[in-house]
Amino acid sequence: MIGGMPSAALARTFAAAGFAAVLAGVLAVSALHVLPPTAAISPIRRTISEYAYFETGWVFNLGVLVLAAGSLAVFAALAYARLVRPASFAALGLLLWSAGLAAVVYFPKHDWSVGPSTHGTIHRMASLVAFVSLPLGALLVTLMWRRERRWRGSVWLTAIPALAALAFFGVIAGAYLLTPYTGLPWWDVIPLGFVERGLATFEVLTVLALGRWAWRASAGPRDGEVAAEPVAQPSNG
Repeated sequence: MIGGMPSAALARTFAAAGFAAVLAGVLAVSALHVLPPTAAISPIRRTISEYAYFETGWVFNLGVLVLAAGSLAVFAALAYARLVRPASFAALGLLLWSAGLAAVVYFPKHDWSVGPSTHGTIHRMASLVAFVSLPLGALLVTLMWRRERRWRGSVWLTAIPALAALAFFGVIAGAYLLTPYTGLPWWDVIPLGFVERGLATFEVLTVLALGRWAWRASAGPRDGEVAAEPVAQPSNG
């Protein structure tokens, strides 16, 4: 309890704030796909991060930071709803997602008109950490509660987009590993922009599913349901 507000109320507050912030961040970045000058960027071949190099780059940066903040709010909601222990591998995965998004903004991608850069390398590594840590952290949450009948729907609503995100990431990893055999740059082997946007879409859906789960948990059990125990015991969490 903080400032007299019970944990359930805090969980609902953080869940609602996180849900709204995630949607606002996605809307800001999505607008760059249809508004000039970034509307001319191919969503099939070019990555989302290229938007940062245009005069509207502040919209991209703001949208990603709002998404990171919303994701942190969802994590807080999960903790207050007692679905996740703050000191757990699941929590670490969710926190690394937000930290990775912030790093993506602070360290922009390579400007290939100039050449490779240190900040571009950090950007790439931060993207890697963010895109992998979120679905893995979310899947750990589902594993902790998979036997709880009350949360069966929430488990699947979270696990499906998390697995889909990992599948999209696997396409990128596969293209990279096949570079010695294709003889082509890995980003030319696949429609990188499309794959990255698919990956980002399922990452966001995973966050929204977790936010929904936290909201439902904070609302208490329905008639005939058994209340969830205060955070699952499994060692894999």
